[in-house]
Amino acid sequence: MYYGGQWRDAQGARTFQVFDPATELPLASVADATPADARAALNSAVVAQRHWARTAPRTRSEILRRAFEAVTARAEEFAALITLEMGKPLAEARAEVTYSAEFLRWFAEEAVRANGRFGTAPDGKTRLLVHKHPVGPTLLITPWNFPLAMATRKIAPAVAAGCTMVLKPAALTPLTSLLLTRVLADAGLPPGVLNVIPTSSAAEAVSAIIADPRLRKLSFTGSTQVGRRLLAESATQVLRTSMELGGNAPFLVFDDADIDAAVEGAIVAKLRNMGQACTAANRFLVHESVATEFSDKLTERMASLVVGSGSDPTTQIGPLIDEGSRRKVHDLVLDAVERGAVVRVGGAPLPGPGHFYPPTVLTDVDPGSRLLREEIFGPVAPIIRFGTEDEAIASANSTEYGLAAYAYTRDTARGLRLMEELETGMLGLNVGVVSNPAAPFGGVKQSGLGREGGFEGIEEYLEIRYTAVSDPYA
Repeated sequence: MYYGGQWRDAQGARTFQVFDPATELPLASVADATPADARAALNSAVVAQRHWARTAPRTRSEILRRAFEAVTARAEEFAALITLEMGKPLAEARAEVTYSAEFLRWFAEEAVRANGRFGTAPDGKTRLLVHKHPVGPTLLITPWNFPLAMATRKIAPAVAAGCTMVLKPAALTPLTSLLLTRVLADAGLPPGVLNVIPTSSAAEAVSAIIADPRLRKLSFTGSTQVGRRLLAESATQVLRTSMELGGNAPFLVFDDADIDAAVEGAIVAKLRNMGQACTAANRFLVHESVATEFSDKLTERMASLVVGSGSDPTTQIGPLIDEGSRRKVHDLVLDAVERGAVVRVGGAPLPGPGHFYPPTVLTDVDPGSRLLREEIFGPVAPIIRFGTEDEAIASANSTEYGLAAYAYTRDTARGLRLMEELETGMLGLNVGVVSNPAAPFGGVKQSGLGREGGFEGIEEYLEIRYTAVSDPYA
């Protein structure tokens, strides 16, 4: 682990193993932080906060710029590591590195633009000075599915805003975060600004930090279930929180859609990261007049994809992260089949080592099926039919989640209606990817609070203060 500018063992020399999901073999042993280690890491962040907040914005910007250049220069090293510990194909891992580095560059540019305002009160008696300050020591909790992107998406705006941090990476994929930590330290990030505590006992370590009144913010990406618990814990300290939680993204295909383009968009929206993404298309709502054509073409494309180890350059679909994830995906498929769904391709775990599950298409899916309500987090595409635009919108909104949605239509007016009617934080209109460092990422309803990325991303790490200045003419 890393805190106070030093690499350290955990108390008691505790360690845990990190495994390759393609082979199920161990990759490395990592320091296993205890609650005492977590408190020590927070203490380092607290000690560094005052000086870091006073560091010139340009200095913080240049550190992020150097980190961007270093990550870009070491892209192959990062990609190989992501593939080893997370499983995604090398081509996707390289794309993640490019995406991740862009957060460092974007917020390097935003670091010098956290502006306030000055004005005169309506009654003319005072001047209003509104200024922004770093929120303070922040706890960042990242998931396993994008081990580099989720780290840079949180670290970069915190650095730009002048906040110190404790990063708790996912136990399944801590190695990428540790390499990023070394890169940031080499780029000139001062000791105590970023502190990293991998741990196999996340609840205990996180609770120890949240209970400390010196912590001022929590940023979490993960499941809604865990997010609710963290929000409850954070309420005690009235913490500033950012929550990027679960999704149940609908993928709507209307009768006037370009079906070939919709199929290609569906492949990206469904199978990016083997379906292990909060933005992954979870429900395919297809107009009854084009449902057969769309289903046939999607099945053909899914059947053609190569499943294997992400380190093999011919692989297009890697393993799921662990056996528990694969078991959950298959349970959802079995539930749908028991309710009458037809398996067009896939539908069963692949034999041999590794947590592989093939791309799967289900048609005639019963509306009561669990996989229409729950986040699948796997390469399974359930298709249901609709008749009218109103039916499609009602079906798309019939979920507690509201992170992302996708829609394919040539009708511009319909596209504008969907922007207004779909209860979602992000909409891909005739595109299968919505994530972009220049855009605000986040959801509505139980998909979370706050935004990451875009001009809005740095605001999550800044608090607004107001000073009333007496009338200089009084």
